[in-house]
Amino acid sequence: MEMNDYQEKIVKFDLNGDIRDLSQVDFALIDKILGLSGESGEVADKIKKVMRDQNGKITPTDKLALGKELGDVLWYLASTARYLGLDLESLAQGNIDKLESRLKRGKINGSGDER
Repeated sequence: MEMNDYQEKIVKFDLNGDIRDLSQVDFALIDKILGLSGESGEVADKIKKVMRDQNGKITPTDKLALGKELGDVLWYLASTARYLGLDLESLAQGNIDKLESRLKRGKINGSGDER
């Protein structure tokens, strides 16, 4: 599935409706951003428990559970991007371009957005 196709298919699951390209921050956008944060936290929490309770050994059951949470992260990411009028394929390409530039300049390590 193409990333932009995914972004279109998920619209029917959005309780806020088919919102596209918000011109201001409103409840629907905040809802998606908080959801993205929450689902990312659930991924981190599952890994924390693997580290704490299983000495870092990820089982097949853990992988399935993590995959479900990562799917939720993807849904919130795609919805947030759609609300902002951004498409996933452009975001993905922009990220690859940024990382390629950093790699070529020897700046893949370090901190700061503009390295």
